[in-house]
Amino acid sequence: MKKIAILGSTGSIGTQTLEIVREQKDIVVTALAAGRNTTLLEAQIREFSPKIAALWEEEAAASLRESVKDLPVQIVSGMEGLLEIATMPDTEILVTAIVGMLGIRPTIAAIEAGKTIALANKETLVTAGHIIMPLAKQNHVPILPVDSEHSAIFQSLHGERENKIQKILLTASGGPFRGKKEAELAQMQVEDALKHPNWSMGKKITIDSATMVNKGLEVMEAKWLFDVELDQIQVVVHPQSIVHSMVEYEDGAVIAQLGTPDMRLPIQYALYYPKRRNLSGKRLDFYQLSNLTFEKPDLETFWGLGLAFEAMKRGGNIPTAYNAANEKAVALFLEKKISFLEIPKIIHTCMEQCEFVAHPNVTEILETEAEAYALIESRW
Repeated sequence: MKKIAILGSTGSIGTQTLEIVREQKDIVVTALAAGRNTTLLEAQIREFSPKIAALWEEEAAASLRESVKDLPVQIVSGMEGLLEIATMPDTEILVTAIVGMLGIRPTIAAIEAGKTIALANKETLVTAGHIIMPLAKQNHVPILPVDSEHSAIFQSLHGERENKIQKILLTASGGPFRGKKEAELAQMQVEDALKHPNWSMGKKITIDSATMVNKGLEVMEAKWLFDVELDQIQVVVHPQSIVHSMVEYEDGAVIAQLGTPDMRLPIQYALYYPKRRNLSGKRLDFYQLSNLTFEKPDLETFWGLGLAFEAMKRGGNIPTAYNAANEKAVALFLEKKISFLEIPKIIHTCMEQCEFVAHPNVTEILETEAEAYALIESRW
């Protein structure tokens, strides 16, 4: 029996992870953590019987304690609660599906405790990859990617570690606004941006897909995960979302992972790696595939993607400024306080005006986040 804990159990990745637990029946859920969805977390506690469950706010946690007092579960809260879950002795795999930079400290704690990391929290590597990857290597801890694209790269590298990578081809659907120009994007509302053509995801990542900032974050994550140079990563727009990413080797061979758009596949692959298991759901029918197309990204219109490459080139805490600014800008857009086109402008402003730190530690990373937030609040 595998024993897993899930940070972000009520979100898109968390709930799909629990779908796999239901289907496979040989995974024990030791702990669950959520942000504010008390109702769903209670239902998950009653179904999966974790030893510990966490909510971010203590007031909500106190209410949940009362609701589940008939069950043998400990309810914790805040960062202390997340750290307790991350280091539980019973847990083998920590699924980090929490949104945002809250995932950094629990991930570090879990690595130090020797837990395998099933990584769905891209912000952890975007902002602290220079800390996380050496620490994982030092502690002999596997970091298994859960993002569809990074899982595809990981699978394409399987058995090829001794061979030289020429290029990583990171695919992007293009989101709901693929092909549109700036004048059209100026009219786009929240409801338009949330209509992703292929994937069912949470609101934040869906907006990130619409701006292509999500692909920028994935570029940064890929650099750390696969230890490649920035100029070895090429973004390719693939509207059908069938080819999930590719690796080109020095002899010109390109290895790709294909499949239907189903996040359960990369989640399950991380949970059972290196073994594969049967997974219910739709299979690719190559007789039904009319065409697979590939395009260059429009970096002039979707310049948030280009800013990601710039942030990584500058290094230090600039990727943190990029990420933090995007988190705040997306929240403002979802609240309908700014326009869609203001999102990359806010990111650019924070990249330019946050104080540069060449080798930030965790405290300095979080200080950069706070600086970016304060800068945005003072102007927007």
